[in-house]
Amino acid sequence: METQPVTLLVVDDDEVDAQGIERAFRKQKIANPLVFATDGIEALKILRGDDGPTVHRPFLILLDLNMPRMGGLEFLGELRADERLRDSIVFVLTTSDADQDKIAAYEKNVAGYIVKARAGDDFLKLLN
Repeated sequence: METQPVTLLVVDDDEVDAQGIERAFRKQKIANPLVFATDGIEALKILRGDDGPTVHRPFLILLDLNMPRMGGLEFLGELRADERLRDSIVFVLTTSDADQDKIAAYEKNVAGYIVKARAGDDFLKLLN
């Protein structure tokens, strides 16, 4: 049985940041499929297949916290409440270095929390 590569869902409303993530993956020669969403609502639609086929599982989610319509923490609440999606692996990649955001994210069972301003080495470790 052939395994499918892990699909990465990048949830970030900042186009420059999303492009930076894409460039980092290319630079590291990571060929996993990338799917982009600009907020939590769009990400849930993709994951649930509301607007077409769902993202192929398994998948990993890179999540910003500060987004319009539905931010990252609200998205995490919805994700963890969904029986089909609750075991999704999520790494927060955000500008927020606030302790309350870190605590709230880890309470929602994220696998890691990376602050964008210091993301260079941490992000490359995540990719490897």
